[in-house]
Amino acid sequence: MTSGGHSVLVVPVPELEPFVRGRWVHYLPSWLSHDPTFTHAHITALAPYLPRPTAADLARVAGVAAATTPFDYVLREVAELPDGFLHAPPEPVEPFVALTHALWEAFPQCPPYAGEYDVAPHVTLDQRSDLVSARSTRALLGDLLPARCRADRLELHWYEEGNCHVVVDWKLG
Repeated sequence: MTSGGHSVLVVPVPELEPFVRGRWVHYLPSWLSHDPTFTHAHITALAPYLPRPTAADLARVAGVAAATTPFDYVLREVAELPDGFLHAPPEPVEPFVALTHALWEAFPQCPPYAGEYDVAPHVTLDQRSDLVSARSTRALLGDLLPARCRADRLELHWYEEGNCHVVVDWKLG
């Protein structure tokens, strides 16, 4: 990892990867990952995370992952956050909130969203504009929703222009 990027702990959502990757191609092509294991579609577990995690830090994340039982969830609808981001909230939301709080407890120096937002687990889909709405995004998703998903791993992603990749991943449970 280098100093020009940032790290994020995520739960990958491969069921929505084709759609979300397509949005990255449209909006942020220089941030598109060439790592075949990288999932652009994800639910953030903790961000920002440490810029340079040590082996001990990674072992702490492994402990949280091991203590988290895999769980099923559904993505049914497209909603809008106050900042205009269109997203799919998971149902149930509680296991994601619990995971975020467990990671935050392990890393108190890393409050979720730097303390600027409440914990609201979601998959980011698009950004509202004159041409993009929750309704149009839902229509573009077509049969991808509802998506029946399983949270069974946690990944450490590195985000940097031209260098987005998975650093390490852990199975839950």
